Amino acid sequence: MSATTESTNPGQKPSHYYVPASSPWPIMGSAILFTLVIGAGNVIQSHSQSGIAPNEGHLNFLLPIGILGVFALMFLWFRDTIRESLGNRNSLQMDHSYRQGMTWFIFSEVMFFGAFFGALFYARVLSVPWLGGEGKGVMTHEVLWPQFQALWPLVHMPGGQTTHAMEPWGLPFLNTVILLTSSVTLTVAHHALLVGDRKRQVGYLALTAALGLIFLCCQAYEYHHAYTEMGLTLGSGIYGSTFFMLTGFHGLHVTIGTIMLTVMTLRSMKGHLTPGNHFAFEAAAWYWHFVDVVWLFLFVTVYWL
Repeated sequence: MSATTESTNPGQKPSHYYVPASSPWPIMGSAILFTLVIGAGNVIQSHSQSGIAPNEGHLNFLLPIGILGVFALMFLWFRDTIRESLGNRNSLQMDHSYRQGMTWFIFSEVMFFGAFFGALFYARVLSVPWLGGEGKGVMTHEVLWPQFQALWPLVHMPGGQTTHAMEPWGLPFLNTVILLTSSVTLTVAHHALLVGDRKRQVGYLALTAALGLIFLCCQAYEYHHAYTEMGLTLGSGIYGSTFFMLTGFHGLHVTIGTIMLTVMTLRSMKGHLTPGNHFAFEAAAWYWHFVDVVWLFLFVTVYWL
């Protein structure tokens, strides 16, 4: 399939909708995601069952292959998209499509985190009081766990194990300051881009990416401290599972955002982003600000309250 005729003015977006040539990436993406899901499901099953058969888990190698495949697919697909943008092939209609796509993607991420925050809300506001004997949980309390005390966080588990709650005013508060600062530096970089100050743009973008990396290092240290000294693990009851699911997935999103900011820094150094053509920067900025907002909710509900 051939592309439409491009605009002869490099400073103006073409008036026709650009139709790219046939691409192998969608079908390859489907195969890679299928491999990733099969590998992840096999790993979870092989680690959650006792008495694993000798041939159990023989498909575990599919998980790292799927993860590497996702990164390779993103690199190749985004490479082609960057080439189309630099070739001035993206019309205003394509620009609107990109913005709508990124908007719906962030909305799906809101729903993703909403499910985990909903699970935390259900456990704290409904399940824990019921187990403590409130409302409809009178008989549940007597039958399942008569000695249960409805206190959050739940640091005492039915099996007798005890863990400790993560305090909010140490590394979590420091990470909050880091992310809020990164939103400021990213905004400064955006303003520098709009006024054509590439040196300041590159500097503040690199600083933002560095703050994201510092956040991840602090979270890795926090996890190590939780596992080795506090006894707080993913298997530490409902408190441990919700803590690591929420903070872990947020850390994954910070990792993705840091990669995006690093790529934007490199592209800024090459002069790819201009005041009139920089939606890639805006998309990364939207994503990063979304990650910051999620962390604020997470800090209040998981660490503080």
